[in-house]
Amino acid sequence: MSAQPLLPESGRRVFVALGDSFTEGVGDRDERLPNGVRGWADRVAEKLAKAQSGWKYANLAIRSKRLRHIIDEQLEPALRMKPTLVTLYAGGNDILDLKTDMTALMGSYEQLVAQLAGTGATVVLFTGFDVKVSALLEPLKKRNAFYNQQVRAIAAKYGAVLVDYWCLDAFHDRRMWDSDRLHMSKAGHKYLAGQVLDQLGVPHKITLKDWEPPTRLTLREWEQRQRRWIHDWVLPLFGRKLRGVTLGDELTARWPKPVKVPRKGGLKKLVAENPARVAEG
Repeated sequence: MSAQPLLPESGRRVFVALGDSFTEGVGDRDERLPNGVRGWADRVAEKLAKAQSGWKYANLAIRSKRLRHIIDEQLEPALRMKPTLVTLYAGGNDILDLKTDMTALMGSYEQLVAQLAGTGATVVLFTGFDVKVSALLEPLKKRNAFYNQQVRAIAAKYGAVLVDYWCLDAFHDRRMWDSDRLHMSKAGHKYLAGQVLDQLGVPHKITLKDWEPPTRLTLREWEQRQRRWIHDWVLPLFGRKLRGVTLGDELTARWPKPVKVPRKGGLKKLVAENPARVAEG
């Protein structure tokens, strides 16, 4: 890792977030914001602006995107913004497809990271978490482990900041996850924002939520939750796969152009004061 400061002490300050639902903010609902979500990246942008005035922020992430979509649709717009800070999480949707060639996937991932690092920006990468969704997904564990091994090596090779999501024990609590069991809850997004800020050396007051120990479910409660999960999430997911559609098909990027983040009131204030600008994107 370079001995240079991770973030600019003066001059241009542009944060661009790339990826899929993880970075879009799915699970952290807020109808006042674009696409009805907030997410960890918005929270990071707000803390950056509070610590240093003048930060601009763009978030190009859209749910359901594969790595190839992120490269084709998000890379060039990001490079045109001349970012000084870039975050990237990509490949999670590819891992879920058993037809994906993992070696080829990570080769493309490295090429993407190389282009981002070549801009001189601080690049932040993430490993993937071993989400305990269902025993049916246990075969994916080896693929996820391979992905994480490669991400760690690529981060070291290109001097990127690594947020080792795999190692964050707080996410073993089911309350850190949304009802679909694949996306973080509001508490999860908030905690992850704190982890990113820690890696960047940005001051904040985000702490792990002080919960009572989770209650143990009865067999009846567990069965009810399983039925609800299958009805609300699993069956619709398979239905979309059969139709060849995704939840992101009709969506656009939440913050497609860099917006100056208010130091007080954050992005909600920006939306409230400039609704037409936000809608035009």
